[in-house]
Amino acid sequence: MDAVKTPSSPDLGKYAFARALRPFSFPVALVTCLVGLILGGLQGSVNIAEALLVLVGGVLLQAGVNLINDHADIAQLRRQPDSMRLIAAVQLNFRAGLLCFLLAAAIGFHFVLQQGAGFLWLCVLGLAGALGYTVSPVNYKSRGLGVVLVFWLMGVLMIAGSAVAVGGALTFALLLQTVPVSVLVSLLLLSNELRDYESDAQEGLKTLTVRLGYARGVSLYFALLAFAYGLLPVLLWLGLLPGALWVLPSLLMAFKPVRLLRAPAERRAPLTPATARLLLVFGLLYCVALLAPRALPL
Repeated sequence: MDAVKTPSSPDLGKYAFARALRPFSFPVALVTCLVGLILGGLQGSVNIAEALLVLVGGVLLQAGVNLINDHADIAQLRRQPDSMRLIAAVQLNFRAGLLCFLLAAAIGFHFVLQQGAGFLWLCVLGLAGALGYTVSPVNYKSRGLGVVLVFWLMGVLMIAGSAVAVGGALTFALLLQTVPVSVLVSLLLLSNELRDYESDAQEGLKTLTVRLGYARGVSLYFALLAFAYGLLPVLLWLGLLPGALWVLPSLLMAFKPVRLLRAPAERRAPLTPATARLLLVFGLLYCVALLAPRALPL
């Protein structure tokens, strides 16, 4: 027989480990690391074992970010009655997140020994940014900066770091090639803010979408989506993405999240997983577009 839930034994809800882990967001790490590995590989050969290690490190870093995401909620939870189980769950997730960071740092140190101090600085920036996502006194999520800084930390920095880890050179051209996928990484976080807009506003969380308002948040979603796809012909013109047309079929994955943007709050839960699938398909086709001149010419 199931235990009867009482006020003294609340459902952990979003603080349950499986939900706090947010596995639907793992495409962020997989796609960004894979794009970086391909960009590094286009500059030279890539060892398969090293590539797999980069992917594992990226997923660990993403898991760590997800697990510490709710740490800033503790202050609010302390003001609620019968919330000790929730606080304990958040603290457990936070410690698990720190363990993920530690394991990711160990993998990073392996590549520091191979690539030198330049890669070390990329690792330090990545870890510092990940910890600052929700941990005080930085807590840039609550400052409305999450969508902006995730573009750099989980997008540009993750892609460029993966390329450098396998021996690629950090060039201006490579940085330009990171931008379209990085924009969709920001779009994924924005979709999460749009999905939770009403609850975040009620709880006093000052995310970017709460600060802008839902309508402007939706407009920003469309702007980022258009910007990501608008960059494809620019990169094609610059000779940095000769197979750019391969990415266009991923637009089909945008129909569902775009429809959900107009849905009422209670029906908006699939918005973030749908945006994650868009990112995954876009990223995989982007990889094909990078390789297309060699393997799949149009």
